[in-house]
Amino acid sequence: MKNGLFITFEGPDGSGKTTVSTAVVEKLKKDGYAVLYTREPGGSKIAEEIRNVILDPENTEMDARTEALLYAASRRQHLVEIVLPAIEKGITVISDRFVDSSLAYQGEGREIGMDEVFAINNFAIENRMPDKTIFLNVSAETGLSRIGSRAFLDRLDQEGLDFHTRVYDGYQKVIERYRDRMIIIDAERSAEEVIQSAYMAVKELLDA
Repeated sequence: MKNGLFITFEGPDGSGKTTVSTAVVEKLKKDGYAVLYTREPGGSKIAEEIRNVILDPENTEMDARTEALLYAASRRQHLVEIVLPAIEKGITVISDRFVDSSLAYQGEGREIGMDEVFAINNFAIENRMPDKTIFLNVSAETGLSRIGSRAFLDRLDQEGLDFHTRVYDGYQKVIERYRDRMIIIDAERSAEEVIQSAYMAVKELLDA
């Protein structure tokens, strides 16, 4: 049996990742493709419990390296419990975030350093990077303006423009580092346009 693909959706807060990735998965399922949607941090029972600790707005005392380590721990559990078993069954996994998020958010946003963050994450994922990544590109300003209308803002959502600008800049470094697996989509457009572009990009990968 041929393994499924591992495709991730990445982008700054407010890029529409969750809306777009879930819509793409639903369209693909209707078309008869074997796909599984999941998310990070989370995706499995233990990983979701770690997610709650990371994103709880009351955990203001959390150290930046503790945050990075918790993301890596959640990622490990998610990978071995959800992602790899599905791929081995021939199912394509579409994940809302993966290791690129940690490189951008903790490596650059928290100013720990991308190489340092990659090192602890590579221990967790054992070199299992995504096959392809759909990057939804929006500016930090656009992203913040979008999340401002949310009823609930998690601990990272509540960070200021400086933090989110560093995250955006971090993503640009990630794109340069892993250009061969990146598919960049302009997410400043309407949700319908972005969903269609992302759907066509993923469909092309699956058909190939």
